[in-house]
Amino acid sequence: MATLVTFHAHPDDECIGCGGIMRKAHEEGHRVVLVVATRGEHGEVPDGFLTDGEPLWERRVAETHASAGILGAQRVEFLGYVDSGMMGTPTNDAPGSFWTTPVEDAAQKLAAILREESADVLTCYDDNGGYGHPDHIMVHRVGMRAAELAGTPRVYQGTINRDHMLRGRQALANVPELAGTDMQEPDENFGKPESVITAAVDVTPYLEHKRHAMRAHASQISEQSFFLAMPDEAFAYAFGTEWFIREGQGPGITETDLLAGL
Repeated sequence: MATLVTFHAHPDDECIGCGGIMRKAHEEGHRVVLVVATRGEHGEVPDGFLTDGEPLWERRVAETHASAGILGAQRVEFLGYVDSGMMGTPTNDAPGSFWTTPVEDAAQKLAAILREESADVLTCYDDNGGYGHPDHIMVHRVGMRAAELAGTPRVYQGTINRDHMLRGRQALANVPELAGTDMQEPDENFGKPESVITAAVDVTPYLEHKRHAMRAHASQISEQSFFLAMPDEAFAYAFGTEWFIREGQGPGITETDLLAGL
């Protein structure tokens, strides 16, 4: 049995980019640990969704535990930082925000978990955090440093395959029953080109678990959202492969299982 620690910025991030590898690791008998930097205090929620006096962060923590159970995580930890909001907003610089936290301080917290778990594999995000969110960028910086401090042998930077998304938009446009699917057009700030990605994990056997985990985050992912409203074929294309970059691997896709050989 190996131990996978997957590190994320906010509640719900875990199921979108790593839900498949989490469930895969669990079903193969490995230990899965979910670490979340913030409690997602600045997410948007529909009026009337929360009960009177209920703070959003409390609901999002409960949703994270529900999602973690679906995906097979055996431990969930929050590092205790505050959601920084989108880049360029006043919340970036608020006291306690993840964005203003010294990388070394946060890395020490994460490294302590990595050491305690004797982690074999850590996932974080690419250097732009997938799409430029300040907390996602911090997950990259903190994750890479924490792995260095703890001596974690394998570190995978979760990313979005920009070329795959472009091909998907073109393919969906030619299928009448899928033509209305709103798949975001990636720009240069979104994901990475396929040429720098080194790992592609087929998670199609776990897509129902990913969708159920997304539904667990009902405060942020409604049934009408991009994630849940798309037809099964489009969902499988968008979320059926999870993409990573591992330093020292490549060029091209050289790995299809983050826990191979462990």
